[in-house]
Amino acid sequence: MRFKQFPIFLCILALFALAPARAEERVDLDAIYKIKTEAFENSKVMDHMFYLTDVNGPRLANSPGFFAAADWVVKQLKEWGISAHQEKWGPFGRGWTYTHFSASLTAPQYAPLIGFPLAWSASTNGTVSGEPIRIDQPANAADLEKLKGTLKGKIVLMGAPRDLAMLAEAPGRRYTNADLAAMLAAPEPGAGFQRPPGAPTPAQAREFATRLNKFLSDEQPLVVVHGGAGRSEAGDVFGAGGGSRDPKDPIAPPTVVLTPEHYNRICRLLDHKISVQLEFDIQTKTFEDRTDSINVIGEIEGGRKKDQIVMLGAHLDSWQGGTGATDNGAGSAVMIEVMRILRTLNFKMDRTVRLALWSGEEEGLLGSKAYVKEHFGDPETMKVTAEHSKLAGYFNVDNGTGKIRGIYLQGNDMMRPIAEAWLAPFHDLGAATVTIRNTGGTDHQSFDAVGLPGFQFIQDPMDYASRTHHSNMDLYDRIQKGDLMQMAAIVASFVYETAMRDEMLPRKPLPKPRPAEGSGAPSAAATGGGGN
Repeated sequence: MRFKQFPIFLCILALFALAPARAEERVDLDAIYKIKTEAFENSKVMDHMFYLTDVNGPRLANSPGFFAAADWVVKQLKEWGISAHQEKWGPFGRGWTYTHFSASLTAPQYAPLIGFPLAWSASTNGTVSGEPIRIDQPANAADLEKLKGTLKGKIVLMGAPRDLAMLAEAPGRRYTNADLAAMLAAPEPGAGFQRPPGAPTPAQAREFATRLNKFLSDEQPLVVVHGGAGRSEAGDVFGAGGGSRDPKDPIAPPTVVLTPEHYNRICRLLDHKISVQLEFDIQTKTFEDRTDSINVIGEIEGGRKKDQIVMLGAHLDSWQGGTGATDNGAGSAVMIEVMRILRTLNFKMDRTVRLALWSGEEEGLLGSKAYVKEHFGDPETMKVTAEHSKLAGYFNVDNGTGKIRGIYLQGNDMMRPIAEAWLAPFHDLGAATVTIRNTGGTDHQSFDAVGLPGFQFIQDPMDYASRTHHSNMDLYDRIQKGDLMQMAAIVASFVYETAMRDEMLPRKPLPKPRPAEGSGAPSAAATGGGGN
């Protein structure tokens, strides 16, 4: 019996021997050594951070700070011998900035109030003061009808005070090994986002935000005051848009957000029937002469495959509470540093490397969506351009200052052996996790939406969600220098390997066309956006 089966066993072994083995992914360790040396010993990444934040922050899309930052990036890239320009897209809407803000409680005792104006809201008429009133946050047309005629000339507190729990844990952290191991599991099938029953669609939310903005403009309160989003506390104030960026819509009345400790104090005084006086002096500016926006594009031309493109990107715009350091000066500074490293090392790369720093990300990935639609394809119709076949891959950074711990594959399992091989030289720097999972809320999604290989890296959470994301604490000092240096080395290596790889990165099949929900127009009322 054994003798008769032995030839069959040999045949099976022979078949395995003849089967083509999966080629091991090439890794250029000599180039990676040079990249690491330049990134760690000659880093300029914190210089980039300084100019993006302390000098030109905040960078609200279409604000003077944003355009100044974009001009600086182009100038800096050209000084390194990298071709650079600004590519227009639009419409985005009116620009906005604020030039002065002061807020104080003047009775029953004096106290300065911590906060800032919300974007696309108006100035006060000099210094204004008065006793505030509190109303519930309107949720529908019936609520607006009840308030009609009651707000003119009033300082309006919008919404109830919020109970604040004592923080029992540090607000910032790095991923543990257990956290990263948990990411390796694929999500449960069908476990995606489900809108709660009765919850408004994004289009409905935009429509009501526009209606509320017009209602408040017609009512003409002196100031509208919010108590901060759910994460605000301990002097951290989270806030974003307070009106419409559409030039056809009226400017929202003066609208501010305060830290909840200060907001709660005012509410308690009112609840106890004690007279309260508030004072505000807010100066804002709107700009309607430049309603189109721009993305910043930089390019290092390739060699024998120069018509094929490797892209890297981050969003340059920010919100106005801080200086846009972790969101997303960090990602922008890393990508600028990657271009500097590749140019300094003067690699002769086969493919062209193209940097894109996006605008309008905070309002819904608008800059990257416009670029992808112009250059690669329309996700609503899934009609693609000739350039679509020429993009080798896109890499994005937009999760704060935390160092890279791995990469999200966006469901593209063909990328797994490639990503694992490319991360291997960085295991000792903490980057080893390759997960099939998706991550959302930033610009790689614009590429993924038309079937292009677009990826976001896994980053340590740090205090991004708890302290800095869209807050007044999003400042240079929250940046970790060593983390940005590590990020720059990893991204530069991924870009270099993609530029030199024999084949382009593997792609998923083209998605089905996805018609837009509602209008989704770039000039819709700004209520905070959905970007990171």
